[in-house]
Amino acid sequence: MFFNNSLKKLFIAGSLLLTTSVFANDVEIVKVVLTKHTGTWRADVTLKHDDTGWKHYADGWRLVDEKGNEIGKRTLYHPHVNEQPFTRSLSDFQMPKNTKIIFVEAHDLKHGWSSNRVKIDMTKSSGLKYKINIR
Repeated sequence: MFFNNSLKKLFIAGSLLLTTSVFANDVEIVKVVLTKHTGTWRADVTLKHDDTGWKHYADGWRLVDEKGNEIGKRTLYHPHVNEQPFTRSLSDFQMPKNTKIIFVEAHDLKHGWSSNRVKIDMTKSSGLKYKINIR
């Protein structure tokens, strides 16, 4: 009985460690601020990633609707090894009418699009990791 319980605990600990290491290099979206001003939108997105240099760095983020249609995309052209977290903006994009939900997704050269995206409810002025300003 002791052996079975110890083995179960070891398996659970190993599974958690493996899960943590799989996602350790994903880009984290720290914060998103959307601002509407005179009909166009601006997105300020703060990312955190363990950039190591030109072969492995966060190289972009995008806004997509619920169906995956791209609303806007910001490409990052260089690593930010000593600048973490960092914020980059995208200005003058249009939000499709009647859009209720969008997602912010981040990308890195080595792992592709991160599964850790931010869901934004456009009917609420703020939520988990986001804020919407209307000017």
